[in-house]
Amino acid sequence: MISNLKSKIEELSDLLQPGNTSDSSTHRAEVLKCVDEVFALLNKGEIRVAEKIDGKWITYQWIKKAILLAFKFKESIKRELDSFDKLGLLEFDYTAPRYRKVCPAVIRDGVYIGNDTVIMPSYINTGAYIGNGTMIDINAAIGSCAQIGYDCHISAQSCIGGVLEPVVDNPVIIDDNCFIGVHSSVLEGVIVEEDSIIAAGVNITASTKIIDRATGEVRLGRIPRGSVVVSGSYPSNGLNIACCIIVKTIDSKTMSKVKINEILRGCTY
Repeated sequence: MISNLKSKIEELSDLLQPGNTSDSSTHRAEVLKCVDEVFALLNKGEIRVAEKIDGKWITYQWIKKAILLAFKFKESIKRELDSFDKLGLLEFDYTAPRYRKVCPAVIRDGVYIGNDTVIMPSYINTGAYIGNGTMIDINAAIGSCAQIGYDCHISAQSCIGGVLEPVVDNPVIIDDNCFIGVHSSVLEGVIVEEDSIIAAGVNITASTKIIDRATGEVRLGRIPRGSVVVSGSYPSNGLNIACCIIVKTIDSKTMSKVKINEILRGCTY
């Protein structure tokens, strides 16, 4: 079924191309049917915009295309929380709750929320994936299609970037068991590998230099597994340019400071 849906979305995505002169209204019903199927699968976690296969992250562009088709063909109407939007909010199943959501958290349609997560008042945009046992803290912003692993803590006021605007090929990925500090931002498709800690106030984009203090190695776009990262700067033509510095590899003492609190997880005793 999913392969057929993928093929149909790829075919219909031609309608998104600039200069397409076909009568889009003739495709409207077909597009909306396919888009609704994609969103239903996203909500259940049966598909996701990116996933790790054999240690490598693969992005499924056809799912991003489906989300863009939704914005092109759906109508803006009055929706929940007095919003006027093309997308509604993710429906919470009170009969069989799998996670906790604290008002006024906003989770847009097309998002998967894993078991035993805690969603504090925050914003999670369409296409995102939140793994089991993760905490999304107060006023955090999770961008469109961002992928968050299990047992992560996304701290207050942090920003995990999206892919739809500006258009970025690959989503930001925060892998399993990561801690993203207060007021930090991870943007433009950067990958934070598992067991890593991003300190408070660190900003990482695709062009931010990531410097390993121990080796001097410079990376772009990827934080290696088990890294502890802080803000820094390096000299360039008489100026200091912002960068990120890997100060050490995670150890048990550092991990103990950011480990998740099991008491806060789960829906019931």
